[in-house]
Amino acid sequence: MPESPVRYTIKELPEDERPRERLVQYGATALSNAELLAILLRTGTPEMTAVQLAQHLLNTMGKLRHIATAKPAELARVKGIGLAKAAQLLAAVELGRRIALEEMGDQPTISRPDDVYAILGASLRDEKQEHVVVLLLNTKNRLIGQVDVTKGTLDTSLLHPREVFREAIRQSASSIILVHNHPSGDPTPSSDDIIMTRRIHEAGQVVGIELLDHVVLGDRRWVSLKAQGIL
Repeated sequence: MPESPVRYTIKELPEDERPRERLVQYGATALSNAELLAILLRTGTPEMTAVQLAQHLLNTMGKLRHIATAKPAELARVKGIGLAKAAQLLAAVELGRRIALEEMGDQPTISRPDDVYAILGASLRDEKQEHVVVLLLNTKNRLIGQVDVTKGTLDTSLLHPREVFREAIRQSASSIILVHNHPSGDPTPSSDDIIMTRRIHEAGQVVGIELLDHVVLGDRRWVSLKAQGIL
């Protein structure tokens, strides 16, 4: 009769190979991605330690940011994860996002496209659908609000200026920045992007709220239509 495979738990590993103990002794930066994920997962399965499960998750999803932008159900489909572990991982991701925003301040000043990417890049760059977001600014270019205008296949004929400016008028915004993502990862503006920009710019002149820029986000890249001379 064949012998059953030996299954090791993290507690049976040498102490200097356990992720939590290594973090305490050497700091979080000394740990691999799998080890950091293992600490969040806390437990493994009968077949895998938490570290092995974390590595399996990485192998399945491909990259850390694919884990960060996944839906709970998508993570839960990975063998050994389930909804509880998926929730633990996504809660940690959201805390990290909120810390980053907190460091920028409650009303960060937006003076260049880099600032726009810092606010929205992480949340939009891996989206599989196009999202249009409007950033509302006061007279000092401080962010006073953010509005998700539309989601899905971007159709400029359906994006009406009133949807863009409704909340800006309600919150007495001095100006706005239009932002949307390209799921392809290439932020090069399309002809539709240019048409949309000009329509919103003209509408802003009528209602007295300036369109400062339209920033198209891609994979770690972005394009400012103002910088391109379109505004």
